[in-house]
Amino acid sequence: MQALRPGSPILKGILLNANVRTLLYMKNNFDAPVSTCVAVKKVLPAIPQYLQAHYWWAYVHPRAVHVFERQWLVNLILWGNYKRLCNAVLHDYGHQLPGRTLQIACAYGDLTPRLAACVAPGGSLEIADILPIQLENLAGKLGPQAPIKLHCMDSAALGFADASFDRALLFFLLHEQPQAVRERTLAEALRVVRPGGTLTIVDYAPPSRFNPLRYFWKPVLDRLEPFARDLFSEEVTAWLPKDGSFVSLGKQRFFGGMYQMLTLKVAETGKTSASR
Repeated sequence: MQALRPGSPILKGILLNANVRTLLYMKNNFDAPVSTCVAVKKVLPAIPQYLQAHYWWAYVHPRAVHVFERQWLVNLILWGNYKRLCNAVLHDYGHQLPGRTLQIACAYGDLTPRLAACVAPGGSLEIADILPIQLENLAGKLGPQAPIKLHCMDSAALGFADASFDRALLFFLLHEQPQAVRERTLAEALRVVRPGGTLTIVDYAPPSRFNPLRYFWKPVLDRLEPFARDLFSEEVTAWLPKDGSFVSLGKQRFFGGMYQMLTLKVAETGKTSASR
């Protein structure tokens, strides 16, 4: 029975198999929700069609929030790497967030509360998400005194002025978007960060050919998340603006290359993009 101890590979495999079955059941058996109710359509942006069509079961449906807002489940979906990736983000920020920080899209798990705990005196953490249900869920995870502002916005059309933030974070959002939306999201994220500020991107990446999950997990994602295949075959730089508006500060790979953290610095006026 030693093989079935908590955290053992065999137990993780059993749980993952059950998890995949659960995800497929949800997608195939939950009733797709009706579009945003008429009462709020006049004041909130419409939910994008691709999100309604492909991700209602994970984010839009009320039962989805109940199912997925579980730390262990989010960690399992990321093959035990959720905490590791969150730690990498916080370490990159030096566990200190002065000024204004923008998280583009809510995330299940404790990432945002941990970010909020790092906000420096006088600073703020702002979260933009297109789904009111996700913002409501996030609000429930934060204390009443947390230095947080929530905005119902489309990541591809942020309603912020240019150079409004000191830093922005995209945490597992890009793989859920069609290419055109992904490109606009990246352009918007860079637009709202001040010169000298940073954009941090955490998402899937092309895995090493020696990583067995390259051959197993990609078909699962193809069925559940049809746009994720792009990040398994191309680098994020393929969708970044070509206007020289950023410099690459660094890139880290995790878990046999399947996950990445890319840090970009918004270029000062007159400087061109380069990497190091």
